[in-house]
Amino acid sequence: MIAEDERIVKSRHRVKTYGEVFTPRRMVEQMLDLVRTELETGPHFVDKTFFEPAAGDGNFLVAILLRKLKAIEKRYQASRWPSESLFALASIYAVEFLHDNHEAAKGNVLDVFLAFHRSHGVSCGARTNLRRAAEHLVSTNILHGNTLTGLDPEGRALEFSWWIRSSDESTTVRRTPFTLASLRGGGFDFTVYESYAPCRIDHVHKEVRADG
Repeated sequence: MIAEDERIVKSRHRVKTYGEVFTPRRMVEQMLDLVRTELETGPHFVDKTFFEPAAGDGNFLVAILLRKLKAIEKRYQASRWPSESLFALASIYAVEFLHDNHEAAKGNVLDVFLAFHRSHGVSCGARTNLRRAAEHLVSTNILHGNTLTGLDPEGRALEFSWWIRSSDESTTVRRTPFTLASLRGGGFDFTVYESYAPCRIDHVHKEVRADG
């Protein structure tokens, strides 16, 4: 049974026009149970990537992040929670077609991240590196656009980034951009990307170019 406060349809117009129907939380959890090893217990679970091609308001993204955060809390010392939680954020990708859903998805994911740290007394105010890095990862990984065309509302190619950890225990990451379209077909990718220098995961918002 679906909880009374859980909406799976916002309006008939949105269903008819966009085919928008939200997945119930119970079903989300059942589906994620199928990949529990990748999410919570397997080797390098923090860095295992997940992509949601139609994010809606972020119900899958939130559930994925919550599971990763709970696993981080169990498996790592508290001193590593800030950096590992940022790597968890960096592993979650999504595209959403509707503007209001896109904004909601980003906000919901960020709220879960900040609530986790606040519950443990970690400072995450607007000017902290932790929050600014989290905001940057969310805005870079959760994009507004059309998964089918690979384009944003302005007709530009949707561009994601791999956030590559330098080693298993490291807090250093290298950003490597790629287009969503480049994942299809296995053809040559002639896109000219920005090049970024390695940096600490909590400094990704500083956008240091490799040739800067």
